[in-house]
Amino acid sequence: MKDVPKQRTISLISHGGAGKTSLAEAFLYLAKVTTRLGSVADGSSCLDFEPEEVKRKSSLSTSFHSLPWKGHNITFADTPGGENFLNDTRTVMEGTDAAVVLVDAVDLVKVSTEKGWSFADGFKLPRLVVINKMDKERADFLKAVESVVENFAAPKPIPVAIPIGAEDSFAGLVDLLSQKAYFYDDKGKATEGAIPGDLEGAVAEWREKLVEAISETDDVLIEKFLEGQEIGPEELDNALKKAVLEARIAPIMPAGALKLTGLSFLLDSIVKFLPSPVARGSIMGNAPQDPATPAERAPEPQAPFAGLVIKTMVDPFAGQLTIFRVFSGSLAPDGGFLNVTRGQKERFGQLLTLEGKGQKAIEEVGPGDIIAVSKLKSTQTGDTISEENNPLIIPAVSPLEPVVSFAVEAKNKGDEEKVFASINKMTIEDVTLRLTRNNQTKEMILSGMGQVHLDATLEKIRRKYNVEVVLKAPKVAFKETIKGKAKVQGKYKKQTGGKGQYGDAVIELEPLPRGEGFIFEDKIVGGVIPRQFIPAVEKGIVEAMAGGVVSGNPVVDCKVALVFGSYHDVDSSEMAFKIAGSMAFKKAFVECKPTILEPIMLLTVTVPDEFMGDVMGDISSRRGKLLGTESHGKKQVINAHVPQMELLTYSPVLTSMTGGRGSFSLEFAHYDEAPAPVKDKVISEYKPQEEKE
Repeated sequence: MKDVPKQRTISLISHGGAGKTSLAEAFLYLAKVTTRLGSVADGSSCLDFEPEEVKRKSSLSTSFHSLPWKGHNITFADTPGGENFLNDTRTVMEGTDAAVVLVDAVDLVKVSTEKGWSFADGFKLPRLVVINKMDKERADFLKAVESVVENFAAPKPIPVAIPIGAEDSFAGLVDLLSQKAYFYDDKGKATEGAIPGDLEGAVAEWREKLVEAISETDDVLIEKFLEGQEIGPEELDNALKKAVLEARIAPIMPAGALKLTGLSFLLDSIVKFLPSPVARGSIMGNAPQDPATPAERAPEPQAPFAGLVIKTMVDPFAGQLTIFRVFSGSLAPDGGFLNVTRGQKERFGQLLTLEGKGQKAIEEVGPGDIIAVSKLKSTQTGDTISEENNPLIIPAVSPLEPVVSFAVEAKNKGDEEKVFASINKMTIEDVTLRLTRNNQTKEMILSGMGQVHLDATLEKIRRKYNVEVVLKAPKVAFKETIKGKAKVQGKYKKQTGGKGQYGDAVIELEPLPRGEGFIFEDKIVGGVIPRQFIPAVEKGIVEAMAGGVVSGNPVVDCKVALVFGSYHDVDSSEMAFKIAGSMAFKKAFVECKPTILEPIMLLTVTVPDEFMGDVMGDISSRRGKLLGTESHGKKQVINAHVPQMELLTYSPVLTSMTGGRGSFSLEFAHYDEAPAPVKDKVISEYKPQEEKE
């Protein structure tokens, strides 16, 4: 039976390049899970194994592994730190009990670290902070601590260890609680020694700050502290462990992953301070038959099974691999469960524990485990799975909204079906990818989290499915309308030697208010057009509107009244009146001051205060109309209406303008008249195509 109190399930989070994967590789090496130290730099990492990751020397997707440490089992998720891949980080974090946050000792806190920290806040995850790369040139522990404290108010970050030396002379650390110094050899082995004389003052000062911070979280200890009484080591340990669990303190410690310095202390701290599933408590959910009724599951092997799917991987040969966190109960191979989210029963064969790019079959899993099964029929990321007789729904985070969109097409003719089939498979694996069709422009639109995200996706499609995909700027779905009125006749008369064609329709065309669409009014009196031909006139007009008149874009917001006409007893037909209606509409349209409408988007931008002026100025330069701002802590939310054509490349511009600290969302608002230069350009680009046709 699984020893749940000795399980630790953690996320490694930071900005890209802070050393998460190197740290994880060092963990595995120290725990003797691997026999050599994997390296991101030379492509030998067992965690960054996809060719796209090896090429970029960066994690693009979360990988998982487990290791034993001093009688405990640590399962970790090595999450991506790149801005384009943070949805994966966020989704996986929901399946962990704590986070280890890495900060580069030179580059300090960056945007992705801030976002990862905010994700941890959302899940109320306890966390440790590691100042990594202390052996790097220009490494500065105190500056890094200042950066952490400046950016993160809660849980309160406070060092529990300080480094011995820095850069080439980084040799170990001093544990502020035990007041012991540890020196590390090149194999990561720690040896206790005397605290260096030049650090004695710093150790005393930082220990005082640590004891005060711990005491502030406990009524008994704060009294002792204020009265100057000695607080015992066990009291401090227990109080710190409780404060970490409650996300009130985030211990900080130094490390150098590449040289294994400080890592055994970090692993000890993970075991000592970060919670087991038992300490984290029951998972809360809702009863599926009554979403308003709360339900919970205790993290016990004997409890009914409940889990949450945190990731899906699709392999063209092995099929779909579903990765889930077990919150309660146990599973054995060749079993089944209920997908509560979709109301579908699922069967599985092997239970697989993930080991980077590899997997290993195991016989039993329990609370805290992150497990994979293959070839489920209906289950996707975010779904709750549970015992059929005791279902519950675990609330899952919604995917982050895509911020860039491109039109996609096959590079080679005949590959269209393969392209869209492969993209659809990728959308199962990556829920931030969206494939939609623009019915007006007839384009397939692929949306994602950024250019790097889409580029990596296309590389993966090329490798996995052997198909080339081309990205293009999407066409803007303009529309045509009118600003004036006209009354015209459309007469179609054709004699072919036998029965001819004759249709004659007189219409009045006038504009409607924006968004009103189309109204057709039958004002025929006296039977000048037989009743059976009037629907044909309307059909001809509707078809002419769909194809546009001056720019090839659909016509909207106009009213047509059929007021007069004539017919021939023999030659009139539905087809003739349909053509007459189309002719009349096109002739009237050009007499009614035609204009072009462009789509206007509601742009919502969230930025730190200091970038507000620059962002608002940029919005104005894009013909945007500011609607207002709201304060959210140290950030401002700006709302504006902006033409869609001005936002096709907005994502990289906002990233550059705000150093990556800005985010935005878009939704369609309405159509509005385009200015003359835009109108003229849209019409002029259509004319050559019209003439060619």
